[in-house]
Amino acid sequence: MVSTQLLTLLQSNVESACGADPTYLCDLVFDITGSEFAASTADILVKPFKVVLILLAAWFINTIVRRLINGTVDRVVGSYEDKDAGGIELPDEEEDPPGRFEALRILAAKRAMRIADQVERGRQRAETLGSVMRSVAALVIYTIAIIMSLGEFDMNLGPLIASAGILGIALGFGAQSLVKDFLSGIFMFLEDQYGVGDIIDVGETTGVVEEVKLRTTKIRDVNGALWHVPNGEIRRVANSSQEWARVILDAEVAYDTDLAHATSVIKRVADEMWSEFLPEATILEEPEVQGVQRFGADSIAIRLAVKVEPAEQFTAARELRRRLKEAFDAEGIEIPFAQRTIWVHNVTSADEDELKPPATTASGSVEDP
Repeated sequence: MVSTQLLTLLQSNVESACGADPTYLCDLVFDITGSEFAASTADILVKPFKVVLILLAAWFINTIVRRLINGTVDRVVGSYEDKDAGGIELPDEEEDPPGRFEALRILAAKRAMRIADQVERGRQRAETLGSVMRSVAALVIYTIAIIMSLGEFDMNLGPLIASAGILGIALGFGAQSLVKDFLSGIFMFLEDQYGVGDIIDVGETTGVVEEVKLRTTKIRDVNGALWHVPNGEIRRVANSSQEWARVILDAEVAYDTDLAHATSVIKRVADEMWSEFLPEATILEEPEVQGVQRFGADSIAIRLAVKVEPAEQFTAARELRRRLKEAFDAEGIEIPFAQRTIWVHNVTSADEDELKPPATTASGSVEDP
């Protein structure tokens, strides 16, 4: 009887301290201390303690994820830094013709600078993507931790999650173009489609890239206008500044021109320019005269293809045109142009009388001549 009464008393004390459904910690503290205050205090502190553990776990997981991302970024940056300026072999300065060694040395320096720019661009691209990945990972991890923490306080998370879902859908529809721009920017960074200093054609405009961001790209066109192009609107990109470029030049000659002679002149001019190794218009390989390209209304077009350093195709094309004009003039090769024959008709006095309008009377009737 006494034990039953004692058990009933203890249960009532536990219920008064920890409630009708006591937690394990509250029950354990009450069993150890026998104090309702200590048991109720432990029951109150257990939820904040769990929240602290959840946040510490989120911090620990986020730290591990950040280190993994940083390690991946460092490996990617290291792979870029392992590149060298290979591909240019400098000849023996004593055996090579005068000036060619210096030209090749300049070419090697230009390639080394271009590779250094590519390395720096790759490093910046990897760091940018690493920063985005770290931010997304931290947002996901801490969002989950906050939801779990709110659940520890017996909050009904159903309406909150539903409201967040509705808000997310609304933002998705309202800012879908913005999300599209960011996603396109991320893939553009991953694929290294272009970078600062590249000459690109994105459809609506062509120019030099001045700044690349995850949402927009700034392009300066030939007229000096600065274009802010959202990345999501870029459907295609033509990059004229990667690895090498090519000059396609159609030299037009008259129909009565000796094509073999004209072809030899074009080849000689291109080869001379190739051997000079101009710093601003460096030809990388032997120029190729591909032959007759088309029969025009007034001329025959002979196509010349020249492989040059990237972004130097415009200067090389202008220099080739100038030299071809001088060579054609010296060789007597005609560059045809449109001509017109104008017939001048002298009007006589009899013709002037015929062209006069008929005379009219005061009443407006027409008099017979």
